[in-house]
Amino acid sequence: MAKELRRLDAMPCHNQQLAATASQCPEPAKPGGGPGQDQAGGLAKLPANGAVVGPAGDRAEGPQPEDREPEDLFFCQLGPQLKLLPMNDQIRELQTIIRDKTASRGDFMFSADRLIRLVVEEGLNQLPYKECTVTTPTGYKYEGVKFEKGNCGVSIMRSGEAMEQGLRDCCRSIRIGKILIQSDEETQRAKVYYAKFPPDIYRRKVLLMYPILSTGNTVIEAVKVLIEHGVQPSVIIVLSLFSTPHGATSIIQEFPDITILTTEVHPVAPTHFGQKYFGTD
Repeated sequence: MAKELRRLDAMPCHNQQLAATASQCPEPAKPGGGPGQDQAGGLAKLPANGAVVGPAGDRAEGPQPEDREPEDLFFCQLGPQLKLLPMNDQIRELQTIIRDKTASRGDFMFSADRLIRLVVEEGLNQLPYKECTVTTPTGYKYEGVKFEKGNCGVSIMRSGEAMEQGLRDCCRSIRIGKILIQSDEETQRAKVYYAKFPPDIYRRKVLLMYPILSTGNTVIEAVKVLIEHGVQPSVIIVLSLFSTPHGATSIIQEFPDITILTTEVHPVAPTHFGQKYFGTD
């Protein structure tokens, strides 16, 4: 029988500097009060000076966060559900070209496709594998691994479709569903107009593709649709290129068991991505 391999829950941190910060994050307090939580068991609010304050205004024991960067505090609060590709010069260059308003559409698409491929590759690395044994041409028995069956992709139209080819390049037979979500002209709320999934999606692990997480509202609505079709948030991995702190926080607060994989968390996201990629800017 093939055995499922154990894999790391968290990827290396952004710029490879947040791992130490995560290890210094205070242990979550148990429900009912205590450092880092209010009386209802939620996260304590961070005052202006950055110190963790309990329900009575008392400072938490142990290392105080006022010496930490705001980004470090942000990752401490969201925990391992937010995963970032390890930063390097290659990724930074691709991000720079995508953000550059003077970049040609050809350079933009080339860089976007490369960055998408890196995200997809790491997204696949988060899926479970099984051990297997194969025979080489020389007759040698090689102990390897293979994907577990039961994975699929879902793209949020339109910009999410830009990531489909990158997923197919890595998994040529993977099934891909689609969701169309647009803002209602009267209420300005995200509204689902179309959804088509594999019939057995409730038994699959889902790679939900959406390049830019700005407010998080579109992804939240998409996840709600997946839940209606029997998909549990714990088996959903959101693949994105860029996210704002607000977008990532909104999604994880709504679905604490979901996983977000991105290359950068920054207050300003390149929201022009879809228009430029598809040539409608």
